Amino acid sequence: MTVLALVASLFALLLGGAGPAFAHAGLSGSDPADGTVLKTEPRYVTLTFTESVGFSDDSLRVLSPRNERVNPRPAQHVDGKDDTARVELSGKLPRGTYTVAWRVVSADGHPISGAFVFSIGAPSETAAVVATGSPDDTAVGRLYGVLRYVAYSGLALLVGAAAFVLVCWPAAGAVRPVRRLLVVGWAALTASTVAMLLLRGPYETAGGVTSAFDPAQLGGTVTGRPGAALIARLVLLAVTAVLLRRSVRRPDRTDLGVRGRLVGALLAAALAVTWAAAEHASAGIQVALAMPVAALHLLAMGVWLGGLVTLLLLLRRRGSDGREVPAAAIGRFSTLAFSAVAVLVGTGVYQSWRQVGSWEALSTTSYGKTLVVKIAAVVLVLWAASFSRRWTARLVRGASPATGVSTVPAPERVRVAQPVGAPAPGAGTEPGTAPGAPAGDAPGDEGEPPPFEAGTYRRSLRRMVTVEAVLGVLVLVITTVLTGTQPSRAAGERAAAASAGEPRVKVVTVPFDMGTANHQGTVQITLAPGRVGENTVEAVVYTSDGGLAAVPELRLTLTQDELGIGPLDAKLKDQKGYWAAYDLRLPMPGVWTLNITVRTTDIDQVTVHDTVRVTSVPR
Repeated sequence: MTVLALVASLFALLLGGAGPAFAHAGLSGSDPADGTVLKTEPRYVTLTFTESVGFSDDSLRVLSPRNERVNPRPAQHVDGKDDTARVELSGKLPRGTYTVAWRVVSADGHPISGAFVFSIGAPSETAAVVATGSPDDTAVGRLYGVLRYVAYSGLALLVGAAAFVLVCWPAAGAVRPVRRLLVVGWAALTASTVAMLLLRGPYETAGGVTSAFDPAQLGGTVTGRPGAALIARLVLLAVTAVLLRRSVRRPDRTDLGVRGRLVGALLAAALAVTWAAAEHASAGIQVALAMPVAALHLLAMGVWLGGLVTLLLLLRRRGSDGREVPAAAIGRFSTLAFSAVAVLVGTGVYQSWRQVGSWEALSTTSYGKTLVVKIAAVVLVLWAASFSRRWTARLVRGASPATGVSTVPAPERVRVAQPVGAPAPGAGTEPGTAPGAPAGDAPGDEGEPPPFEAGTYRRSLRRMVTVEAVLGVLVLVITTVLTGTQPSRAAGERAAAASAGEPRVKVVTVPFDMGTANHQGTVQITLAPGRVGENTVEAVVYTSDGGLAAVPELRLTLTQDELGIGPLDAKLKDQKGYWAAYDLRLPMPGVWTLNITVRTTDIDQVTVHDTVRVTSVPR
């Protein structure tokens, strides 16, 4: 029951920190661009992302104003580029506003989604409805997130307990709580992996829980990289189960040998790789280095945190045979834990640099602020670990290196011959004094070293190991929050991509009075790219019913009121259906006022105004 209570506490703390994840990829551009009004229907809709993405048959949908799907075939990559998705549209499309809804899976395994609109001929009302909110904010998404944390916990327990048995105290494999801890860790990791494999398809496609057993969806899962990693994990766990069964059948075997340690290390490393190959380390910069570093980080976490739980169980246990964990074994774990923490710090520094990218991001991004909290928690862990090492050193110094028992000999009973009638040994003396010795000369008085109090040291060590384990779980909780937060470097790249893609076009639609009763026309101004420098201007006039209107004259001037610039004449020319200018130069960024004069007859004209924000050229 103690094992189950510890595991339940670990799970509860982990799940308490669970939250919706934010994926690392983002949409960097599209063709047509968001908000574009096209004169003719496009043949394709193409999306470009900041990193490679995967998709299913319904990942990209183009919906007509009547909410009818107009892309008959699923998306494909463009020219083999993994960061693109393209769908072909139907032949003849009616005028109006179209909605593009997309949901893809980024390279780090997280689904991302979004939507945008474009119009053909003129904007219109649309009946298309798309889901909004976080892709993980669904029943399947929340359940999948919980299972991921259970899997991390199971790995920590399995790797930590196995490392303690293989490296620190082979005889611990015969201790029932340790064997139970190994089984609980293996069972938690196996059960969560099976459930994640079944839920992977609905997680990627926003399906329901009941679709987890759909053979077609499961077939698509196993062909993807996350699904293949989960299957590889199950195969490794099956091999681990065989080894655990053999160890349970022979609990008296304490000599595991070099081969057993090597096999255990290889299995643990392979299990860690199944995470690195399908999650955050597999995307971004320096992937070839990031993946082994992530695997080492995960292994070090398991050895340290799972080993602490194992040591805590052994320190709290005292079997009927009186056996306790030897001081030498505690000393070996202290060295092993110190090495694991050193690996954690080293790999963590590299991962932090890779994900943050700059000192400024530590205080300006959510990932950076959370990382600062984690660093503070790690400092607390190191502080607690220093006390644990101190008590361990005292315990080891006072125990035999070979047996782990006190080096101070126990008082020895000596048979002394006594003459008949002599007082019995010890009679008339204080307890603990030799016969005939004066009171106060008993061993342990002043001038002799005090006896070695192993029990006191063990109790102090147990308290500090408990504190260290609790702080370790806190660090693991913060780490799970970090894995669900968009890294600072990725957020910066996404913002840069969005900034670069945003000013492709600026579209402004301005209503005006056409001069007849109840007739309200509109003039649409398209400014491309909407940046400082040379721009193209196109203007289209529509009637009240959405048809094209031919007007005798259309003039456009732009002014920058804050800086007193303008008016700048766009010098629009009639292009037989629309008006255009291809050499308008805008000198400064900021909000510009559009002054649009529409002459509807030879004697009637109207001037309307609107604004547009001109951006600077991205660096």
